[in-house]
Amino acid sequence: MKFSTQEEYGLRCLLRIARAGEGASITIAEIGEAEGLGEANAAKLLRVLRIGGFITSARGRDGGYTLARRPEEIGLLDVFAVLGGRLVEEDFCAGYAGTRPKCVNSVDCTLISLWRMIQGAVDGALKDVTLQDLIPAPVILP
Repeated sequence: MKFSTQEEYGLRCLLRIARAGEGASITIAEIGEAEGLGEANAAKLLRVLRIGGFITSARGRDGGYTLARRPEEIGLLDVFAVLGGRLVEEDFCAGYAGTRPKCVNSVDCTLISLWRMIQGAVDGALKDVTLQDLIPAPVILP
């Protein structure tokens, strides 16, 4: 199983915004530079995250991107669903019918059970993880 570059970089962009701090705004150029992404690629990812409701944007001299909710309110299961979709969607089998109108294994398919089991494991692992869990706690010096 592989995660897409959209999922990897999208999550990294979201984390970059979260690490900027509450109410802080960060620009496409700053995010792109910090994450080693071109501005066009960063902009595309930020658009997906904005449409998904995780970030907001503001134009102008002081514009940029901020979190739409607090980090502890942003679940990673939701983030991954927006960035890449689920591993197994309801219409999963329809996408693997080959040249036929219907999958040849639709009656006695054992693979869909496997894919659903894996999806359940992924959902279970991510369901209680929030963006806040990925932000390191600040180091307090004596």
